[in-house]
Formats: sequence, C-alpha cells, structure tokens
Amino acid sequence: MEKPAYRSLIDGCIKGDRAAQRKLYNTLAPKMFALCIRYMGDREAAEDILQDGFVTLFEKVGTYSETGSFEGWARKIFVNTALMSLRKNDALKMSETVDAASNMESGQPSAVQSLGYKELMHLVMSLPAGYRTVFNMFVIEGFNHNDIAAALGISPATSRSQLNRARQMLQEMIKNE
Repeated sequence: MEKPAYRSLIDGCIKGDRAAQRKLYNTLAPKMFALCIRYMGDREAAEDILQDGFVTLFEKVGTYSETGSFEGWARKIFVNTALMSLRKNDALKMSETVDAASNMESGQPSAVQSLGYKELMHLVMSLPAGYRTVFNMFVIEGFNHNDIAAALGISPATSRSQLNRARQMLQEMIKNE
C-alpha cells in the first residue's frame, strides 16, 4: 500500500473512524500476525499479542511522524508488544551462559540454510522463548546485538550466545528429522 493510501487510513484512525480502523487492520493483520507467531511460538498467544498490538497502534497512530515507512513503524509496535509480554511472563530468562557460548564452534555451514521458510519458521517457533526471541530479532528483524541487549536487558555477549545456541538447536532439530 502506498504512503498516500496509508495517510488517509491514518487520518481516519486519528478521527476514530471505524471503517478506516477496520481497513488498516485488514491490511496489516496478516503480516503482523506472522510476526507475533514467530515471537510467541503459539497461535493463541500470538492472537493476544496481535490484539494488544492493534490497541496500542490505534492509541498511538497520531504519533506517526512519517519518518520511514508506516508498516515499519507499526512493526516496531508489535515487536515491542511481544517483548513486553515475554518479559512480563519471565519467558526471556536465558538458560545459556556466555561462557558456554564461547566454547561453541563457529564458522560451520548452517543446516538451517537448506530449509524452506515455512519449515524454518515451524522449527523457530519450537525454540525456547529466549532463544526464539533473540533469533527473531537478529535474523528476521535485523537488530544488532547491542540493540537486542538494550531491548531485553541483557549484555551483547549474552545476545550472541543466545543466537549461537538457537542456531545450534535448530541444526540439531534438522539433523533429527
């Protein structure tokens, strides 16, 4: 959807126009639901995050400054909503220490590279919440380790260890199939 089309929907949402809200929801929901399911790991939790994310989006839509894409701005709302939920439920407790990650081999060809997107997403959703969150933020959303660390309240080294552990677990899952 082009910027002018989003602009009219944004203006409608600011005015509380239900038709504009419904159209914006119908436009963004499929992409944002996929994002929510990647972070939450199951459909029911993802549906809750989708709903909470849209509540926040409609409350804050007037703050969109048109710096960058509207879809990118909305995406940040849904990522933050998912992260807040994971933090609230203590799902981001990291079980792997930085020392353990330093013992992992690096530079190995990734078994993950041979999978299709759907198969990979299915495996990613089965990762423990902490690993899944770091993997999503780094690999899919494009955050760097410093940004991940700031968002999750961990060190950049812990972020790297969680990513390495997630990759290692995914490789094991692929070998076992």
